[in-house]
Amino acid sequence: MIPPSPPPTRILLFTCFIPLLLLISAVLLVRISKALLWRITGRRQATSTRRLPPGSSGLPLIGETLSFLAANSSSRGFYAFVSTRRLRYGNCFKTNIFGKTHVFVSSTGAARAVLGNDFVGFTKRYIRSIAELLGEQSLLCATLESHRHLRRRMSGLFNPESLASSVRTFDLLTAEALRSWKPGETVVVFEDALKITFRAICKILMNSAGEDELEELQKDVFEVTEAMLAFPWKLPGSRFLRGLKARRRIMNMLKKIIHLRREGLEHHEDFLQSLVKEDEHTSDGSLTDSQIQDNILTLIIAGLPQNTPMLPKILSTDQLINLIGLDLKEVDRFHYSKLGSQVEGK
Repeated sequence: MIPPSPPPTRILLFTCFIPLLLLISAVLLVRISKALLWRITGRRQATSTRRLPPGSSGLPLIGETLSFLAANSSSRGFYAFVSTRRLRYGNCFKTNIFGKTHVFVSSTGAARAVLGNDFVGFTKRYIRSIAELLGEQSLLCATLESHRHLRRRMSGLFNPESLASSVRTFDLLTAEALRSWKPGETVVVFEDALKITFRAICKILMNSAGEDELEELQKDVFEVTEAMLAFPWKLPGSRFLRGLKARRRIMNMLKKIIHLRREGLEHHEDFLQSLVKEDEHTSDGSLTDSQIQDNILTLIIAGLPQNTPMLPKILSTDQLINLIGLDLKEVDRFHYSKLGSQVEGK
């Protein structure tokens, strides 16, 4: 008769320690992996982060986007956001807005280096939401070669003859607006100033839109500008989606005007006509319809005042206006210095 074998005590004891050994092995593996990753990428990351200026990344995912939008809605605009961080970090600082790291520079030398070095060392482009609103062919969002081409074709807008013509246009529209004011009528000067500015820009760029078209275009342009710093959510009723719809309406209107110009059915001596026609003195060639559309919209927006909330603050500092108010007779009594810093009664 064979005696029974003893119970496998040692084997049971060993199997009890298997989970513990696996846990220890996993911890050691993680530590070794981290050490190897640090050795491989640590120096490269250290080199790249050393080049970043000081600043804050804000909260996870959203960064400092909420602070930026809140400042942009205040009386000082986004300058409040910039000035606060400039005092804290200096003339050059980083932040995180709309999910991307942005670097702000506020010195003249740095701005000259960024704007004048022709894409050396980095690519000039706006955040994605602005590119969607202005267009991929906009001067602010174009690639290097396209940017050079656009600059050469659009430089005629800023020659002395064009600037002199622009001054005359503003002068005529301002005089027309002043003549429309009636005695005893309440006038919102800023609204009239916006209307004058918008119509002057449109007259210089494309002197073919009628009054009804200009009114609709002005509404759509303001929808686009309001959406430029909004969250890029394409939700029903969101500001960004309204801006995209307004852009589509603007593009459709410009497309019709460009078609009439190219077919010779309409001709005006304005900036749009110079973009549509072939230039015999250059080998650049003409611009495409999309390039013209995107950059006409860009120029209209660039010419409009962007910090409208500043007006109430400016008026609140003028105690004389607050005390006596203004009408046409009072305006005629005042003498404004060349710098606009002194107001004297005659």
